[in-house]
Amino acid sequence: MRKSNAPSKSVRNLSFTSDISRLSDSKEKSSPPPKFGEKNDISVRSAENILNLLIKPKHEFDQFLEAVEETSADSKTILTEFNINKNIPSSDNTKVENGIIKKRYFNVVYGKQSKKKHKTWEGDGILEVGEKSLLLKDCDGKTLGQGCGKKNADLEEGSRLFVGSKEVEIIDLAPTPDGVWPTKRSIEDYTNSSPQITQPIKKKKINSVMSMKKNLEPVNLDFKPLVMPKPDCDHQWLYNTTGVTVTEVSVDPKLTRVLREHQRQGVIFIYRCVMGYQDKSYVGSILADEMGLGKTLQCITLIWTLLKQGPYGNIPVLKTVLIVTPSSLTNNWKQEFMRWLGNERIRTFVVDQKNKPNDFAKLKNVPVMIISYEMFVRCYDDVASLEFDLLICDEGHRLKNSSIRTSMFLKQLSTKKRIILTGTPVQNDLQEFFALVDFVNPGFLGTYPEFKKKYEDNIIASRQPGTDDYTRKEGELQAQVLMKKTSGFILRRTQELLDKYLPTKHEAVVFCKPSKLQRELFMSTINFWNRRSNGNENININLPETGEVNHLAVITILKKICNHPILVYEAEDLQEESLVGFLSLELERLNAKTPLIEDATKLTVVSSLLHALANTNEKIVLASYFTQTLDMLGVLCDQYGFKYCRLDGSTPTAQRIEIVNRFNSKNTNCFVFLLSAKAGGTGLNLTGASRLVLFDSDWNPASDLQTMARIWRDGQKESVYIYRLLTTGSIEEKIFQRQLSKAGLSEAIVDSKNTSSVKLSEEELKDLFSLNEENISLTHKMLPCDCEGLGMIPKPVLKSHKEELRDCQLRLAHNQAVTSLRMNQLFQWEHHAQPFESNFLQEIRLHAAASNISFIFYNISDGKIKT
Repeated sequence: MRKSNAPSKSVRNLSFTSDISRLSDSKEKSSPPPKFGEKNDISVRSAENILNLLIKPKHEFDQFLEAVEETSADSKTILTEFNINKNIPSSDNTKVENGIIKKRYFNVVYGKQSKKKHKTWEGDGILEVGEKSLLLKDCDGKTLGQGCGKKNADLEEGSRLFVGSKEVEIIDLAPTPDGVWPTKRSIEDYTNSSPQITQPIKKKKINSVMSMKKNLEPVNLDFKPLVMPKPDCDHQWLYNTTGVTVTEVSVDPKLTRVLREHQRQGVIFIYRCVMGYQDKSYVGSILADEMGLGKTLQCITLIWTLLKQGPYGNIPVLKTVLIVTPSSLTNNWKQEFMRWLGNERIRTFVVDQKNKPNDFAKLKNVPVMIISYEMFVRCYDDVASLEFDLLICDEGHRLKNSSIRTSMFLKQLSTKKRIILTGTPVQNDLQEFFALVDFVNPGFLGTYPEFKKKYEDNIIASRQPGTDDYTRKEGELQAQVLMKKTSGFILRRTQELLDKYLPTKHEAVVFCKPSKLQRELFMSTINFWNRRSNGNENININLPETGEVNHLAVITILKKICNHPILVYEAEDLQEESLVGFLSLELERLNAKTPLIEDATKLTVVSSLLHALANTNEKIVLASYFTQTLDMLGVLCDQYGFKYCRLDGSTPTAQRIEIVNRFNSKNTNCFVFLLSAKAGGTGLNLTGASRLVLFDSDWNPASDLQTMARIWRDGQKESVYIYRLLTTGSIEEKIFQRQLSKAGLSEAIVDSKNTSSVKLSEEELKDLFSLNEENISLTHKMLPCDCEGLGMIPKPVLKSHKEELRDCQLRLAHNQAVTSLRMNQLFQWEHHAQPFESNFLQEIRLHAAASNISFIFYNISDGKIKT
């Protein structure tokens, strides 16, 4: 990976030549001390006098109950016929209505009075609200200030006011001094003194004094409350050993108002998991929703709820939380907390070069620490010395390899409650699935050898070609058993849930004809490989290039030629012994050292698209897996004066969210966003753009889908257009075919670091290292389709329930309805071949590049089912 934003040597001097995110009880008023010289009534009393004083109030109260039980008046009549003695002393923080004394208590944050827009709060406290009085106390019961207000009855969540010298913001209702919580936003009533009967009562019979409350009207709410499930008896037996009251845990209304239905269900699901309701012995969970469904918001809701509440005595379940995330998303998490809760409610601590984990331990009012995976490994000893009640690993599919340092260090943490967030399903590798499950719930599936013997071997054997019926049925049975066994803590929902909330998405797979120079370099590379491979049946990826060619290097070079031939030119390496040197000599021989836009048809297509959009208000994202390609696209933008932003692996973490925010802002002139699909393909929200071009592809289809989802996300207001560019007949189209057929190469090609055991047959390599110039689209030829490419949908093939179950998605929620169009359902896409309809190309803004395009698959997703 390149360490700098500076263009590479081959691109630095490039120029093109052609155009184209507590309560404390209220203080009882004591009697004033006697004045000097006044006779004190308090004298030594006899035991009989003291006993009479103790009995007298009880006797009076018994008389009161007798009178009430004899009456037959209804509760409303009783309230109107009772007169409360006006001389009953009440505290300053007391409200008397119809003989019932009311008080309200609020959880608040307080700080010094200031005129700043963004307040800095000193701490949490309790506000005691009376009829006309206010009393502010800290959490230890110490009085911080007093005040009075004429509109105390109007105070509610979010209200700001001044109490003494402090500025206060109300967070939510707090329990009364005796620990009783208000129900459904109503104020719990209680009485401090007994009313006195001053006139006879009509003798009407009622059942109970409590029936007086039946006329209280419920408060109308503008949201549907979200209350967490209560623990069952077994859970209480294990975890409520002191026998405290089982209290209701409900989500803050500020969050409840914004949660969609699937997010509410997700919060309940992960709550049940981390609380041990699903399984008393395991408290981990995997939230595997597809990208864009709001995994971050669901976790923030869980964190905030458990930081403030708990099912036993309302004692908070969490005190500190650790969130580990890719470096590009650390500030994004911080911003999401501020977005949904505000900095005055919760503060987060992001570990970076200036802020170290040890500094977090010194902060009392900061419960959440956010750290990147790289920084976590670097600061492991410091992080491990801290105690965390919950661990969340974002983009947790990177933990699928249990032998890497990141996975090993995270697994060694003492935190039991663990959540993995991943929008990428585990693909075709049950060992990876085991690693993720064993991380969140260690030992749940036994040891790996036990898991392999019981599940993996049987499932893999059942999917081999030509397997017998017994083996196939046994494998299917074990797959169902495994799915059912893990369904209690793995939740996955697909993006169909979100489609109805998002604007229309237009997807186009654009096949670009290779240029003459590209065809010549393709053939030169293939001939070079054929001469050096010596006809080996299997080529080990680990072998050096002496005598045999490293086929991964050949794959990379072929992909670079697809982007632009100039990317393989190295002036310092002009030796025929190496492939790069051989191709550099070829470029010199062909007088192609001066780069032209026309030398790469994908670049020609991008140039025409940029010019078509230049005079509109739209913005566009250009994504590539090669930083050299981003350099080249940057040169193109500079040449035509297109303003752009760029984010790649060398972009400092602290600057990434600033770059994203600047691009998304309507007040910026940034027209193009150059995105490294590796560094920023996950988690980023680029809804400021309405168009995205995936300039090249990855072996892993999930990586491509993640990148293409950057603009079609929650918050997008405009219709989006997503273009996937492929060079016709080349290795790019072969990669795309393998994604569609789910017959992708070994995961080691997805992750080039793992090169120990990968072997490819000669036939597989010959298929990859070939150029087919006879067809307008090999992919279309691969389909049993007889259409002539007139823009029609040939046949709406509906996937059966069984066909939708992919090997990799052990917890894919099955939808009984027909799902919206997916990338592996090209029969439901429009097929367009030359000559293209002019209106169609005008709509997708590719009319100027028509001569460079051989075929287009086109799809429109609007959340509706196509028939």
